[in-house]
Amino acid sequence: MSEKERSNFLPNLERSLSFPYLMRNLIIIFVTSIITFSCDQSPKDYDPEVLINDAIQAHGEFKGKTVSFMFRGREYSATRNDEGYTYTRAWVDDSLGAVMDILVNSKHFTRRINGEKVPVEKEMADKYSSSVNSVLYFFQIPYVLADPGAIKKYIGEYTIKDESYFCVQVTFTKEGGGKDYEDVFLYWIHKDKKTVDFMAYSYLTDGGGIRFREAINRREIKGLLIQDYVNHAAHKTSDLDKLPKMFEEGKLENLSMIINENVRVTELK
Repeated sequence: MSEKERSNFLPNLERSLSFPYLMRNLIIIFVTSIITFSCDQSPKDYDPEVLINDAIQAHGEFKGKTVSFMFRGREYSATRNDEGYTYTRAWVDDSLGAVMDILVNSKHFTRRINGEKVPVEKEMADKYSSSVNSVLYFFQIPYVLADPGAIKKYIGEYTIKDESYFCVQVTFTKEGGGKDYEDVFLYWIHKDKKTVDFMAYSYLTDGGGIRFREAINRREIKGLLIQDYVNHAAHKTSDLDKLPKMFEEGKLENLSMIINENVRVTELK
């Protein structure tokens, strides 16, 4: 090494080993590593079909069973087999007598009074069908979310009441979603237990609205997880994905209790 090269090398070496210089380079390396790590660690996009199937496994199989229960003074039942499903609603009317509404595969409605089939105008048949379907649809969540007309989308991870949840959005095709196909649902599935502990939905019928439901009183009956709900309301302009935060902050209206009583599960032969 020439005298000139030696004279240039020693000061550069001394400078590179100085404390400020080392610290500056370490900071650059650290910041660069964080940026690279952050880019590589984007939020995981979970498969919503898998999440829903996990929830169905956790809650139990409805197929091959008849499930009946009392809700607000009327008896409801759902029977599922290879041919589809049959829903019923029965009660005693003071003036009419024993009334039973029967809905098969959400398409064929029949009303019987004291065992005799009676004619029902289409407008009223549609109204009764919607009422029966609504109660039994919510009762069977998450099982009914396997319907091919349901479009599922993973929304993200949430923390509600210090517990971790996956959120899945469910919308419907026009052909397979019935007259309420424009309704939008969000389901919060517990990260570990796979149970549906919270749900929210927006609907357009009867002027529309926003609801948020909290599952309570969960119990197992012959392999099925049955749960009731506290039904909360929010302003129509509320975003569904913001409802858990509003719920924890006490900003939702406690609207009603969804209590399913005298639940019975019978295996089909």
